[in-house]
Amino acid sequence: MSRRCDIATMQLCANKLDKKDFFGKSDPFLVFYRSNEDGTFTICHKTEVIKNNLNPVWQSFTLPVRALCNGDYDRTVKVDVFDWDRDGSHDFIGEFTTSYRELSRGQSQFNVYEVLNPKKKGKKKKYVNSGTVTLLSFKVESEYTFVDFIRGGTQLNFTVAIDFTASNGNPSQPTSLHYMSPYQMNAYAMALKAVGDIIQDYDSDKLFPAYGFGAKLPPDGKISHAFPLNSNMDDPNCVAIEGVLEAYFQSLRSVQLYGPTNFAPVINQVARCAADMTDGSQYFVLLMITDGVISDMDQTKEAVVNAAGLPMSIIIVGVGPAEFDAMEELDGDEVRVSSRGRSAERDIVQFVPFRDYIDRSGNQVLSMARLAKDVLAEIPDQLLSFMRSRAIEPRPAVPASGSQSHSTATTTSTSISSIAKGRNTHA
Repeated sequence: MSRRCDIATMQLCANKLDKKDFFGKSDPFLVFYRSNEDGTFTICHKTEVIKNNLNPVWQSFTLPVRALCNGDYDRTVKVDVFDWDRDGSHDFIGEFTTSYRELSRGQSQFNVYEVLNPKKKGKKKKYVNSGTVTLLSFKVESEYTFVDFIRGGTQLNFTVAIDFTASNGNPSQPTSLHYMSPYQMNAYAMALKAVGDIIQDYDSDKLFPAYGFGAKLPPDGKISHAFPLNSNMDDPNCVAIEGVLEAYFQSLRSVQLYGPTNFAPVINQVARCAADMTDGSQYFVLLMITDGVISDMDQTKEAVVNAAGLPMSIIIVGVGPAEFDAMEELDGDEVRVSSRGRSAERDIVQFVPFRDYIDRSGNQVLSMARLAKDVLAEIPDQLLSFMRSRAIEPRPAVPASGSQSHSTATTTSTSISSIAKGRNTHA
């Protein structure tokens, strides 16, 4: 049988929280902590801020039960109540403790909590509390996990797209982001290998379409924004990540770096493939590595909005010192990407600047490990969000002896799903 993950959904309200000042204004929010065996606490959820309200009702939110109690139903759950301040110096209103077992009783007299401020309690003899927080609703449902789909045979199809625009610099010069040093990999190669080495274990045939964009191609100098790195227009597949790297280095020797930096063509190309495989058997991951500003931002946003309804995720790795404001907009963590009045159905873009992961001591292996951890962290939740949106359930687990390649994918799935732990809490 397929394993499922228990998900808790709850909603709370507060009554008569302490006033911030004589105007009676308060902007409260809650922070939930799971207690650890060593006596420390780990944040597992923050609610939204309710502005100017001493009797707030927070939106219902959802988080994995394991994040709340790690399987121990009587483990202490601590909740801090804060008054939000713009400068980040949030005022502590008070705290209370509960447990998963208590919360599971639902709305009752057991789930009305006094918010206590230890400092005020010690100073004021007549202090009773700083308000109360009441649980309005609590329910637990089971959901399939990323590992369930991988064990059921869902394949990740990995596609690579590399920026060949002139802003990268002449590949023959050491100052170029594409410089092929005999001693170490450049940033493009490091990003490719870091992400590819992990994700290739989820693709049984190890064949990866690999494209370049923003270059003039021989022999006629035509500009292309989706040319195969292996120069084979009929079959852009490269064998494993080593094959992608080989094709990348070969392209650097044959094409002319040019421009502009257009993202939409290659996104639409992968989206066309994803549109033919919406039954849950395939999920497409596009890795785009670039050094600068997107030239076709409007078309790119439209492409992302269209792709958000497909079994597809986009990873963008920014290399070099440029500003990446446009990439942050595409990331959609704060505000969902929109185009022509339509918002993206799901958040499918993950952007990271590679410079944030470079080890100061020059350790390339450590830099690559840090990068892979962050860029792959959102893939499991993005895959699950698509499956949920289409009510797709995983197929029965494929027997471990079925094939060596699937056995590898099943084993390695633990690594990518563990990367996502702690980041799959959603409100």
